[in-house]
Amino acid sequence: MEKPVEEQQSHASVFSRRMLLGAGAAAALATAVQWTPFGRIPAASAATTIPAPPQFPAGIPLYQQTFQNWSEEITVEGLWTASPGSAADVLTLANWAHANGWRLRARGGGYSWSPLVASPGTPARVLMVDTTTSLTNITVNAGSPASVTVQPGATMDNVLGTLKNAGLGLTGFPVLGACTVGGVLASGGRGTGVPAVGETPLSGHTYGSVSNLITSLTAVVWDAGQGAYVLKTFQRTDPEIQALLVNLGRIFVTEATLRVGADQRLRCQSWFNVTAADLFAPPASAGSQSLASYVAQSGRVVCIWFPFTSSPWLRIFTPTPSQPWVSRAVTGPYDFTFNDIVPKNVSDLLSEIVAGDASVTPTFTAAQMDAISAGLVATDTWDIWGWSSDVLLYVRPTTLRITSTCCNVVTTRANVQQVVSDFYAEYSAKLASYAAQGLYPMNAPLEIRVTGLDQAADCGVPGALGAQLSPLRTRPDHPEWDTAVWFDMTTVPVTPGCHQFMGEMEQWFRSHYTGSYGAVHNEWPKEWANTPSGAWTDTTAMSGAIPASYTDGQAAGDGWDAAAATFAALDPNGVFGGPLLDQLSL
Repeated sequence: MEKPVEEQQSHASVFSRRMLLGAGAAAALATAVQWTPFGRIPAASAATTIPAPPQFPAGIPLYQQTFQNWSEEITVEGLWTASPGSAADVLTLANWAHANGWRLRARGGGYSWSPLVASPGTPARVLMVDTTTSLTNITVNAGSPASVTVQPGATMDNVLGTLKNAGLGLTGFPVLGACTVGGVLASGGRGTGVPAVGETPLSGHTYGSVSNLITSLTAVVWDAGQGAYVLKTFQRTDPEIQALLVNLGRIFVTEATLRVGADQRLRCQSWFNVTAADLFAPPASAGSQSLASYVAQSGRVVCIWFPFTSSPWLRIFTPTPSQPWVSRAVTGPYDFTFNDIVPKNVSDLLSEIVAGDASVTPTFTAAQMDAISAGLVATDTWDIWGWSSDVLLYVRPTTLRITSTCCNVVTTRANVQQVVSDFYAEYSAKLASYAAQGLYPMNAPLEIRVTGLDQAADCGVPGALGAQLSPLRTRPDHPEWDTAVWFDMTTVPVTPGCHQFMGEMEQWFRSHYTGSYGAVHNEWPKEWANTPSGAWTDTTAMSGAIPASYTDGQAAGDGWDAAAATFAALDPNGVFGGPLLDQLSL
């Protein structure tokens, strides 16, 4: 490969997000850029705004707190929230809720877009259960094979850091380390990576979701004999665990044990000299600079392409036991520090977009790319080397809040280039069509990744069963499908027309990748079921195509309805349900 980023002598003037808010940007810009945590109002305070839950169990902290999601598009004022100190406290809350006609929703870091936890329509008799204050234990179980036992409120930062200190790691995981384990497992959180050509997969690792590493879990479930909720441990071979591995918060998991393996050193190289046309070329004309070629070479590729620019930010992660002499060793995560700094020219353009002048979008996206290029040079991060979590964690809560709709295409490894080429042609044509009408709904990067599927044997448990609601579930009717290509389409939340655009793309995905070519799923924690009215408003898809995507090709009685039946059996009172889950008939 040629030399990556050209060295630059100057770096754009930059300032923090808080300074940006003082630059006269509109209030909507503040919403898009800055995240502000909300304080607590104790139940005993005169400042509370709604009646306290009746007969609330003593000894469990109770307070009002506003819920807000990652992109700040969902805000629910003053929900009652409790902080259980143990799994036993969660059990107490479940039995209290059942007796008093309340519901419980597990609340972790809140780093998602989806209203699976709470939505503006959340009724008053719902209690948020904050897992982040006490349900945070992490225990490494040494041995061969090794494992880690975690509670749901532990952050991925802490889990990965603990594993790293023990010489252990994961192949793929979400890049936002502030995510809590409970949310990652409940939504089938994943990273990036498939085996490179000639690579021998490490024992204790998976190229699918983090949930696929679960060997056992403990959950709060209904016991008909006792007429009460109890704590019950499920093994990876128990039929019920198929619904619990990726449960969308429909069941409260208090602890999970995951298989883990030896940590890896990775080299991360950033490239800007590969055009989008070459990277996403049709297979017939694709060469050594095609996405499929890089995947074959290293297995772990992240492509970030800003609309209306010619070359993406291409990051290639290669397992590299020894430090290359041209690479800079890193000892901790979040080395791309420029991700948390907005150059003034970029903030000015964003202010213009928020104020209504979308025509500056091509200039805005080009400025973002220039800022990344300059940032890589200024921070000397265009070629780094370190342990897996040090290299693969790079998004923090201070990063610009954009909204995202993400679809994957489950297909064969041989189809990867065709899949990305077809998408690139459609996405580019649609951007051009909108621009011809003076519309620019997409102004943040498109991110493309390639992962493996949830091969149940990866967890090391003989006879292990798979997750029924995982977007990475294998298809018995297509055993040749072994790969998923993820397309993460992002934009600033206030951008006009974004939901219509993303809804049209979702419909195109489902109509294009069909038959023997592939199958399509949405990523649970992102936005999905878009229409011009917003995300989660395509009721036809929510009652048809989305449930069907988890049933098609599976054995009779093993799919969406089977998961729903398990939830109903383990929580017949719907204590752990919510409005969106009700709409999905889960």
